[in-house]
Amino acid sequence: MPRLNTVDPATAEPQARALLNKVERALGATPNMMRAMAESPAVLDAYLSFSGALAKGRLSGALQEQIALTVAVENECGYCLAAHTVLGERAGVSAADLEAGRSATASDPKAQAALRFAKAVVAARGFVSDADLAEVRAAGYGDGEIGEIIAAVALNTFTNYFNSVGRTELDFPPVAVPSRA
Repeated sequence: MPRLNTVDPATAEPQARALLNKVERALGATPNMMRAMAESPAVLDAYLSFSGALAKGRLSGALQEQIALTVAVENECGYCLAAHTVLGERAGVSAADLEAGRSATASDPKAQAALRFAKAVVAARGFVSDADLAEVRAAGYGDGEIGEIIAAVALNTFTNYFNSVGRTELDFPPVAVPSRA
């Protein structure tokens, strides 16, 4: 049972309605997570601004979705795992890489290095080892891209925690959260 209320876009306050309409136009639907965030338009605006900024970065949308899957598993967030499985498919991530991303692996070695680094960031709460940093650099990521990986981890950790606290009602096909390895 959800622990945070959701906003009906039709009856939302003007700022929340405008933000929810933006989501509807972009996604073709208004996910429950964003409807819950709209209880505070500042929260929804912050989420949309952060994710919008990262969408203009150097990391591909597909890689960002793979990172989201890795982080969702690390933080045991079933809502985000389900959502990013759908969004990852829309971004062109293969079925095999959608599943592989759940264990921080990928068919592309460079993408896998990013996922392993993202997993290390979550597991170490940012205090990654020199070896973790060297591995992601050796795969070809510069400091700007490394910063974007860290930002993607932070954004996804926020949504993972938001949905875990709120017990957001699932509005995507469910995906079993694998145990963390």
